[in-house]
Amino acid sequence: MTIRNLEHVVHPKSVAVIGGSVRTGSVGHVVARNIVEAGFEGEIWPVNPKYGEVAGRRCYRNVSDLPGVPDLGVIVTPPRTVPKIIHELGEKGTRAAVVITAGLTRENGLRQAMLDAAKPNLFRIVGPNTVGLMIPSAKLNASFAHVAAKPGNIALLSQSGAITTGLIDWAADNDIGFSHIVSLGDMADVDVGDWLDMLAGDSRARAIVMYLETIPNARKFMSAARAASRIKPVIAIKSGRHAAAAKAAATHTGALSGADKVADAALRRAGILRVDGLSELFHAVEATARFAPLQRSRVAIVTNGGGAGVLAVDQLIEGKGELAELSPETLARLGKLLPPTWSHGNPVDIIGDAPPDRYRVGVEAVAAEAGVDALLVLNCPTALASSSDAAKAVAGLADHGRINGKPILTCWLGERTARDGRRILREAGVASYETPADAATALSYLSNWSRAQKALMRVPSSRSEDIAGNYEAARLVFRQAAKEGRHVLTEPEAKAALSAYGIPIAETVIAKTPQGAGSAAKRLLARSEAVVVKLLSTSITHKSDVGGVALNIATPEAAVEAAAAIAERVGKQAPNATIDGFAVQPMVVRKDAQELILGMTRDPIFGPVILFGAGGVAVELLDDTQVALPPLDDVLAEDLIAGTRVGRLLAGFRDHRPADRTAIAKALNSLSQMTVDFPCVVSADVNPLLANADGVIALDARIEIDPKAVEELGPNPALAIRPYPSAWAADFSSGSSRYHIRPIKPADIDLYPDFFAKVSPDDIRLRFLASRKSFDEAMLKRLTQLDYDRDIAFVVLESESGSLAGVGRLSCDPDRSKGEYALLVRTDQQGHGLGWRLLKQIVDYAKAEGIGSIEGFVLSENEKMLQMCREFGFSVMHHPEQPGLSIVTLELG
Repeated sequence: MTIRNLEHVVHPKSVAVIGGSVRTGSVGHVVARNIVEAGFEGEIWPVNPKYGEVAGRRCYRNVSDLPGVPDLGVIVTPPRTVPKIIHELGEKGTRAAVVITAGLTRENGLRQAMLDAAKPNLFRIVGPNTVGLMIPSAKLNASFAHVAAKPGNIALLSQSGAITTGLIDWAADNDIGFSHIVSLGDMADVDVGDWLDMLAGDSRARAIVMYLETIPNARKFMSAARAASRIKPVIAIKSGRHAAAAKAAATHTGALSGADKVADAALRRAGILRVDGLSELFHAVEATARFAPLQRSRVAIVTNGGGAGVLAVDQLIEGKGELAELSPETLARLGKLLPPTWSHGNPVDIIGDAPPDRYRVGVEAVAAEAGVDALLVLNCPTALASSSDAAKAVAGLADHGRINGKPILTCWLGERTARDGRRILREAGVASYETPADAATALSYLSNWSRAQKALMRVPSSRSEDIAGNYEAARLVFRQAAKEGRHVLTEPEAKAALSAYGIPIAETVIAKTPQGAGSAAKRLLARSEAVVVKLLSTSITHKSDVGGVALNIATPEAAVEAAAAIAERVGKQAPNATIDGFAVQPMVVRKDAQELILGMTRDPIFGPVILFGAGGVAVELLDDTQVALPPLDDVLAEDLIAGTRVGRLLAGFRDHRPADRTAIAKALNSLSQMTVDFPCVVSADVNPLLANADGVIALDARIEIDPKAVEELGPNPALAIRPYPSAWAADFSSGSSRYHIRPIKPADIDLYPDFFAKVSPDDIRLRFLASRKSFDEAMLKRLTQLDYDRDIAFVVLESESGSLAGVGRLSCDPDRSKGEYALLVRTDQQGHGLGWRLLKQIVDYAKAEGIGSIEGFVLSENEKMLQMCREFGFSVMHHPEQPGLSIVTLELG
């Protein structure tokens, strides 16, 4: 649904415990006791007809007897009673409840009955089948956890009650506090996406950690996760990493893009750092909450012990970190500052007798290196120098955990001797770890999170300017197959569709008979040394499985024989298969070429997925593939290539020239664009795609479609990430001035300081309904970094200067029933009709998106805005609770 009414869950002023009990060991007894003992300062009303008092509080017979309206209900009654209680709470005026009770399932109908009871009042349900929730800052412990959590600034969301209580127990022993703890339960109503939306705007939560087993609504989750990740670190464990491999699929891609690979790609694209173990959740929080994302993660290591440095490098490389290469200038500078026996490279081993001053000059020199993004400083205890004094020297260089603006992480090895050094560093705000592996792992968290944040910032368009796709040519191919009732395109049809999107293909001639294959070969051999003869069949998925491919055919006669042999093999191995003919094409041989695979398939949770990796007939055995969620752009395509082993081979080695990565990325983008444009495409394989320094060429291809969806228009609604809505960009004139209007992009954050500097304080007050002197970075990110699924903002730019002249915004409920708009035009640009143009753009967009209505909140003194709204057809009424404020509403039908 939305975060509507969830404020009653996180900020309750009164709680009713329905099913509270005095029976020792019962859930009702534990929950009521926990609420009381946590010190909740609001009203606590137990409800149970069996008792007059529970947990020292008066107990009421039923909900209707309560002396007031509880903000939050906590239900611990038998399953069959829950729907009726939800109805009674709703009638009382309550709008949210935590349903701890288990046993409300789809099978017994009680889950739906509960939701039906909640619907009339937009009543929100956390659970059922949950341990409950804790809001330590509100002194609320509405759970049956065995221990209370201390207040802190980490929010925990968990889809496992057992993991929830285990983490609470572990955190209590490690002095870790929480802002929120939510056991999500069965997520019948409020799910992880809702909580991410809620917590993104809650300043009490500095970071969000999650234990996930499943994701119920991929687009909603991705939208919420991307919004939250832009504001604060989000770290997740996703179980099921080693689930059974996918069953045999119609394409190689279906078998290769296992569910966990897709989940990994989705989390990364959402800006979320994924970790493997429970304890890593909190270690990762420390690294990501302390530092901003890095553009690159080149690490320099300074150590007084060579062995410690080697251990750190091992762990760094295993975590896909990058060891910085020190410049000749830095090496020369270090050579003048350090003893002759130093390591003369990275790690910078300053020798075991290093005094504090040697640490200081060594770290300063390395931090000044332009090719270093982060530092790791190690100390091994010796009798030759003081570990504590070394810590003081390093701490003295640090400013809020950074040196020259670069993150510094430390490891003082040992225990008794190192303890004081770690204390000194931590008191100075410097991150300090007990082992080199721990410190290097923390750097890998920072590096991986930074990469995820870079992916988060990408906003590929629904129409790539670099892909000149012939949309209608591809649609004709799909229509013909659909007209014949076929789900699988022939190889020539698949190649024609790919060619329409700019992917180079090998010329293919179709022959109905072996003799026809000979004639085709004769034509092709006039300009090629050899040809390939392939089976053409709509009923056989993989030609090579039945010997349906013959290579290096040098004469027309050999082509006839090869086609006849293929037909004979098919007759024996697949007697019921239909032979539609033969495809003959030149035998393409390219020097130093790599065989690649491009693919697309549909994940049952995240929808369309693009795959890239090492191709050829042994593609499953090589298992060198990565996946990404479309839409892609050049940066995301390059990231996909770089994530594979074959990606390193494409960079060139020995006498092999580097492959044309631009051409490979363009092919990936072409397949992505086809996926965006055609909801009917179910899966696709390009295998092999031959790639070398001269470019790429598709030698074989296969596409599966849904014939019923051929006429559906893009952008593909199954995409988990909505593309940038580029169709809503336009140029226009106002008087002698030229402007450009388009949806906002993350990069527009750089335009805002100058924009706000030219907006008067009074215009700021009219827009934000209150005076504001400044806008912090988190606020600017929320204004500029949207997911385009529920929120849209349009910017008007001066065509000549590119300066921001005005902004219009529409924020919608996830159920699309209503959107709230807001406008702000630069003070010196008012009077040019920009506000009118922005409001028209918002209204047109809302109509196209099927939004039910638009509303806005306008100060009653803002007569210009109110008059414009009346001219657009908005109704205007005074706010019933806030004098001086008007509500404007436009019903869109």
